[in-house]
Amino acid sequence: MDDNSLEKLRYPIGKFSRPEQISKEQINSWIQELDSFPKKLAQLVTPLSDEQLETPYRPEGWTIRQVIHHISDSHHHSYIRFKWALTENEPVIKPYDEKGWAELHDTKQAPIEMSLEHLRIVHFKLVYLLRGLKSEDLDRTFIHPDDRSTTSLKENIGRYVWHGNHHYAHIEKACKSNNWI
Repeated sequence: MDDNSLEKLRYPIGKFSRPEQISKEQINSWIQELDSFPKKLAQLVTPLSDEQLETPYRPEGWTIRQVIHHISDSHHHSYIRFKWALTENEPVIKPYDEKGWAELHDTKQAPIEMSLEHLRIVHFKLVYLLRGLKSEDLDRTFIHPDDRSTTSLKENIGRYVWHGNHHYAHIEKACKSNNWI
């Protein structure tokens, strides 16, 4: 497999690209996407059998089960990052070893319903929080220690909409290529 094909499998919707300007309309649209994402994901993956859930979404990639659990874990971390940025001055967030987490037994074996329900609740809390924020709250930032980059909360909303859609596309593409949907 050539590098272009592998890149397309890794990033089926492309890499996240931060808009130059993030309007109030864009933020509201993103929040609506966050609100509807858990249901959209559940509708895609709930019909899958255990055998289908054990299928990697791409060669040498995680299984569909691992991707579902990863989305839940990642969005949980994002929710915490929002809270830190709202209550601390430019906090340095704690990253986590997502590849290591994907190899833990719960991520590799647990029923997907756990993470689907967790994601539903995390998004319910996140959307409720986001809808109550003022413009100046959305300008608050956190720092990622790996590259010392600063991320605003409004950018992070878009990043996590992208993240969910990115992994949704992985799963959807695997389902389509196997004629499951």
